Amino acid sequence: MKKIYIFLFTIIILITGCSKDNEAIQSSKVKNLTIFFVNDQHGQLNNFSKIKHIVDLEKQETNVITVCSGDIFSGNPVVDNHPQKGYPMIDAMNRVGFNVSVFGNHEFDYGESILTDRMEQANFNWVCANVDVGNSSIPDPFEYQSISVENIKVTFLGLVETNGSDTHTIPSTHPWRVQDLTFQRPENVIAQYADIKLQENSDLYIALTHLGFNGGSNSLGDTQIAEQYPYFDLIIGGHSHQKINTTINNIPIFQSGSNLNGLGKIELTIKDKTVQTINYELIDLNSYTEYDADLKTIIDDYNDLPYLNEIIGYSHFNHNKSQVGCFYTDALKGAMNVDVTFQNTGGVRSTLNKGDITNREIFEISPFNNGTVIYNMSVTEIKNFLIGSRSGFYYSGIQIEQIGNEIQIKDLNNNIIPNNTILTVGTIDYIPAVYENYFPSNGNIQLLTGAETIITYLKNYNSDVNYSDCNNLFRFQ
Repeated sequence: MKKIYIFLFTIIILITGCSKDNEAIQSSKVKNLTIFFVNDQHGQLNNFSKIKHIVDLEKQETNVITVCSGDIFSGNPVVDNHPQKGYPMIDAMNRVGFNVSVFGNHEFDYGESILTDRMEQANFNWVCANVDVGNSSIPDPFEYQSISVENIKVTFLGLVETNGSDTHTIPSTHPWRVQDLTFQRPENVIAQYADIKLQENSDLYIALTHLGFNGGSNSLGDTQIAEQYPYFDLIIGGHSHQKINTTINNIPIFQSGSNLNGLGKIELTIKDKTVQTINYELIDLNSYTEYDADLKTIIDDYNDLPYLNEIIGYSHFNHNKSQVGCFYTDALKGAMNVDVTFQNTGGVRSTLNKGDITNREIFEISPFNNGTVIYNMSVTEIKNFLIGSRSGFYYSGIQIEQIGNEIQIKDLNNNIIPNNTILTVGTIDYIPAVYENYFPSNGNIQLLTGAETIITYLKNYNSDVNYSDCNNLFRFQ
């Protein structure tokens, strides 16, 4: 019996030793990997057929992982107004073969129930280390997730920005749509994951972020991660819609722009769990001519929505976003029949070209399906809102001027409006949700969204858009 124990012990030692030797051999080999990524696609579908063609070709040559840095939704009416909101985007990403995506702030725009459906539909993994889904229906994302392809293991840590409110720690989305979720500042959690590469025995450790390139002095961005938490091999980011290819503190940082105009391609050689060489290319998808025919057919079917091409007005010239902001607030004022209207600058998402105006263009300008609401507010309350928020707003119905540390509000005939005057204020419900301390608790909720209100205005009040001289934008300095 003693001889049998000795024999078994010897076998175990040999197996364990061989296993460790094999790990060492595998680690010392030069490994090749290509990582494709997109960020901030905002519902844009058309170039996914090109991405699939590119990814499929690369898979014939080397190991491939495909990832997304967030903001999958909000920006394309085909996606945002689909009977199953967001479904076409997840369908396209599934067909391309994405492996992992971090939450972007706009992943929450459709609300809890719809995000739950889209996550369950996805064939890829979701990562985000600074969200707690609590008792909501939303499936728990992974804080980090390791993806293995052939003999390469890559771990992705997900982080989303939380700059959506002065009073709550939430991403930049509608506060009423994340009420059941709890977020932490990314800088308060990232250090917990310093040793993940070792724990996972990974070849690469990548921060897959939706924070923006530079968070500045008050927020964590990709720049601050590289400077303060230098244990990542790469940072693949989003949120700031930039084209980034730089290195900070010896950590490469990438971002591919926005709206699916570019596809990031990172070619790596790895040895001993260290990047040996790295080559980056930003592929211009708009000039790339080849595509996957089957996926293109599917996307063409999604795009076939005659309602979106209905002509509802005429734009007399190319309007920039500030001029569109004037039109937007005038349309709200006319259709809602109020004294004053406000719209936040971030809620105007597109310019308006000269020529016929279609429903599609209005949904592109106002894609978030935010509701509308009317409040009765004194001039003093309006001033407190503008001063306290310190944000930029387009407006209609009044004149606003900052004089020193005070605000002066006049009517359109240049008469100063007394502070105790009560005005009807119409706005999208995102604004009082974010700046809740400055609005009355009870508002008159309207039936139409912001986009639907503008469409109503064009159809029933004024179909001509001509704002060459308007710049009604105010931000308290």
